[in-house]
Amino acid sequence: MKHRTWPPRSDGSPFTALPLWKFDGSDKSSELATKQRSKSKSLQRSAALEDPDQVRSLCSGQRRPSASSSASSSSATRPTLVSEVRDFSAVPYDVLRKIVASFSHPNLNAASLVCRSWNDALRPMREAMLFLRWGKRFKHGRGGVRQNLRKALDSFLKGAARGLTLAMVDAGLVYWEMGKRDEGIAFYRRAAELGDPAGQCNLGIAYLQVEPANLEEATRWLSQAASAGHARAQYQLALCLHQGRGIARNVSEAAHWYLRAAEGGYVRAMYNVSLCYSVGEGFPHSHLQAKKWMKRAADHGHSKAQFEHGLSLFSEGEMMKAVVYLELASRAGEAGASPVKNVILQQLPAASRNRAMLLADNWRDLPSMR
Repeated sequence: MKHRTWPPRSDGSPFTALPLWKFDGSDKSSELATKQRSKSKSLQRSAALEDPDQVRSLCSGQRRPSASSSASSSSATRPTLVSEVRDFSAVPYDVLRKIVASFSHPNLNAASLVCRSWNDALRPMREAMLFLRWGKRFKHGRGGVRQNLRKALDSFLKGAARGLTLAMVDAGLVYWEMGKRDEGIAFYRRAAELGDPAGQCNLGIAYLQVEPANLEEATRWLSQAASAGHARAQYQLALCLHQGRGIARNVSEAAHWYLRAAEGGYVRAMYNVSLCYSVGEGFPHSHLQAKKWMKRAADHGHSKAQFEHGLSLFSEGEMMKAVVYLELASRAGEAGASPVKNVILQQLPAASRNRAMLLADNWRDLPSMR
């Protein structure tokens, strides 16, 4: 069964989203038109009661100029603004595709329902989204297909050719992993210039890692992505500010971007925010804030944070909790965690030891960005 999204464009109407009544002179249409006009007049009378000037003009027998006549006279003296144009189908296709180039799948589908012309214009973008999905399946071996990097790259390239920035970023990432850095940077730049924050972030990081590094371009693109709310870019920009790499060193500004990235779920930034509060660098010294952010980083799976939070709990006498975090850090490769854990285990009764190990076995890190 085929479903129509919106009616076709009405004759002579600038609106394409809703149909207008057509009067063919029949009795039924005349009756309907009369009802519509009477309803409109009643609405105008009720609106007039809310307008004191309109009430005075009615009482004096004078007619106030209608909104349509005043609008027409004012439109003759000033240019029409773009925001006043109601005909969505008048947006040029190339402009429309640039607007939706970085849309997610749900947003792309929503844009396709605006009107028929948008639905037709965005068909290549919807195809690109399908290629993107297949590319991710081939890259990670999901959805019942075997992992195949070549097929993944081919799917990403087809999506990128249709203008989807998400596919451009993934194509650039595959090229980068294959050692073809120039091709990877080229796709990152295409996505970045279309306003995609992930493309801007990856392009900035790529300029930091190439030989020789292009620090000025790196910080420029990282700043754009960070301002757009990209957590990884915010963290990378904070590192550049903290180290004075490609930009003047500014510890207070670096701490600000660490905090922005941490609030956005970036686990490395959570750890760095804790260190800033701990040593009073960029933030006022605060043991409570340092402990709070260290625990958040530990709960999100940061191994060093798990180790340090375990030591903090040990110093506060929270032995069983300390064992849990130290065991997690030890499993993640923190060599210093295991000796401390063994010392604490010798002081705990058997029931508490078993309980701590059970908690560590059933541990699940909170979701985060890395």
